[in-house]
Amino acid sequence: MKTAIFPGSFDPFTSGHQALVAEGIKIFDKVIIAIGENPDKRGLLTVENRKRLIEDLYKDEPRVEVVSYRGLTGEYCRDREIKFMLRGMRNTVDFDYERNMMQINQRLYPEITTVLLFTPSEYVAVSSSVIREVLSFDGDVAQFMPEGVDIRKYL
Repeated sequence: MKTAIFPGSFDPFTSGHQALVAEGIKIFDKVIIAIGENPDKRGLLTVENRKRLIEDLYKDEPRVEVVSYRGLTGEYCRDREIKFMLRGMRNTVDFDYERNMMQINQRLYPEITTVLLFTPSEYVAVSSSVIREVLSFDGDVAQFMPEGVDIRKYL
C-alpha cells in the first residue's frame, strides 16, 4: 500500500488543503494528514480542535487518516516506514521554500520522496494566515473553508 503523509500546522485546514488531499488520494492508497505540534506556538485552534475539524471532514473517507505529532516530520515517517511526503505549492515563494525543505529532507531521509502538487488556481490566494486575519476582525471566512465547515464550531 502506497501511503503519503501530508504534514502541516493546518491552523485552520482550508479549502486549498482539501483540494490537495483530493489530489493525493488519486495518487496514493492512503493519505495521512499530520498536524505538527509546536508547544511554543499558540495558534487559532488547539491541536485537538484542528484534528477534530479534519476528522469530521473526512469521517466518510477511509483512505484519509488524521494524526498529530511532535518533532521532525522525517523522523515520524521513518518510524512508520512512510516513503512519501505530500506537499502543496501556491506560488514561487512556496516553491523556493518547498524545494529547500525537499533538499534537506533528501539528505536527512533519502528513503522519503517528496511529491509536490500545485494548488488549484481557485485556491492560490487561500491560506490559513488569511483566514486567521479575517477572523480576527470578525469577518466571514466560509468561502475559504471546506464546504459545510463552520470554523467557529472549533474555536
